[in-house]
Parts: sequence; structure tokens; C-alpha cells
Amino acid sequence: MEKFLNAYIERMRPVFSRIPEKTAHVIASAFFSFKFELYPKTLRECATALLQVPDGGGSEALKKALAIIQSYAEARENAQVEPDHVVPFTDAEHAYLAVNLPTDRIEDPDTLELDNALLLLYAVAVIASPDDEQALDEHRTYVITMLGTYKRALGIP
Repeated sequence: MEKFLNAYIERMRPVFSRIPEKTAHVIASAFFSFKFELYPKTLRECATALLQVPDGGGSEALKKALAIIQSYAEARENAQVEPDHVVPFTDAEHAYLAVNLPTDRIEDPDTLELDNALLLLYAVAVIASPDDEQALDEHRTYVITMLGTYKRALGIP
């Protein structure tokens, strides 16, 4: 899954290398705060990042990813496992996601949306936030493990 992740990041590099470092750092912070269950911080970081993401290719997918993370953080802060409703990525936004599966292979659509949102935040942070490089590298196993849950559905041996 390491190769899969590397290929995904490289595929996203031309799209998201234009993200300002300051914004990418906030995105990295949103990723980490969600991972560590610091939901009030996640809510603040997502709100800040949503205001800072510049227009351009992939921006809508990135904003949707931030909104998905934000909705999960809000739900979990309110002692819910997941939000009442998750706004899914559109067909056009799927081009920017790591895991794209045929409908019949999706066991839990909401979890897939959340995982894709986290994967996109991680990739953008890796691409555009050099200050977070070491911390992101230290949490790469978490991302690889997340991707591993889709290995069979993706048809990866």
C-alpha cells in the first residue's frame, strides 16, 4: 500500500502544490487533531482552512474533504459516532480521491467518504507543508493501514 500511497501523492502533487504553506499547515493540523480526537481543535482548523483554500483545480474536493472532517468532528464532540448526514463527494471530485470503488464494492459509504477526506488532507499536507514533513512521515503507518482496509476491494494483491 506504500506504493499506492506514493502514487496517489504524486498524482495530486501538480494539483495541490499551489496551496500556500500556511494553509497546508492548517490542513495538516486538522488531520492531526482529528486523528488524536481533539475535536474542538479540528473544528477550528477546518473552519480556518475552508476560508484559506484558494480557487483552482481540486479546490472543491479539498473543501468537501474539510467539510466532511468538520462534520465528523462536530458529531464526535457531541458524543455521536458519525454525523446525521454526510455530504458525499461528487463524481467530479472523485478524480482527487485515493480510493474510488464501484458502488457494489462499497461496504460502508460514510466510512469511505471519511477515509477519502483524511487521505486527501494527508496528501495535501505532504505536498504543500514542508514544516510538517517529519510529523506526517511519523504517521504514515496510520494512513497505510487505512488504505490497507481497501486493498481487496481495489484488487491489489
